[in-house]
Amino acid sequence: MAGHSKWANIQHRKGRQDAKRGKLWTKIIREVTVAARAGGPDPDANPRLRMAWDKATAANMPKDNILRAVQRGAGGIDGANYEEIRYEGYGPGGAAVLIDCMTDNRQRTVSEVRHALSKNGGNLGQDGSVAFMFQHCGQFLFAPGTSEEQVMEIALDAGADDIQSDDDGLIEVTCEPARYSAVKAAFEAATLTPELEGVVMKALNEVELNAEDTERMQKIIDTLEGLDDVQDVYTTAILEDAE
Repeated sequence: MAGHSKWANIQHRKGRQDAKRGKLWTKIIREVTVAARAGGPDPDANPRLRMAWDKATAANMPKDNILRAVQRGAGGIDGANYEEIRYEGYGPGGAAVLIDCMTDNRQRTVSEVRHALSKNGGNLGQDGSVAFMFQHCGQFLFAPGTSEEQVMEIALDAGADDIQSDDDGLIEVTCEPARYSAVKAAFEAATLTPELEGVVMKALNEVELNAEDTERMQKIIDTLEGLDDVQDVYTTAILEDAE
């Protein structure tokens, strides 16, 4: 792992997520809708819908709201027809940015994403310009003090690919996206709770920025995450020292 404090970075990310809870339901509803449309309304037969459903439950979303989103996606209720789009770009210091969106208006979304990047020293790139810098994987991050031996035993038995720990004691487990649900279920059965988890685009190599560029990059991330059409934002930049 990189030499910076990964644990500080995780705490930073979690704090930022908690601060944005107001728009979380809107984004999850879209995720549930698109997942149901793509793979059907049965979460037991649709792993992507199961993940979205679990995310909705973790966010304390009422079951009726989840079911309406599922019905909308499966065609039972009229609603917006969202499409998935991924944008790629660069921020200050050459750090890569990957932006996953769900939108019913592609022109509006690309305009908002381009503006969020350009006003803080970034720019929108072409398809494929930075995606190779990320790995699509299931990721589980456990706080320092968690038993690495126990995590390793459960993770490997459940089909995880890799387990790493850093100098702070943070433990990271990664797996193929298709194995995410099985690994998650194994951890739940063992009452091991990660600080952060999900199917993500993990940066393969992180970039340290100076203080000014770190602040500008954080503004880009905050602006992008505040857009209704943006579901997830990933970057190769290290942001734990940003204010």
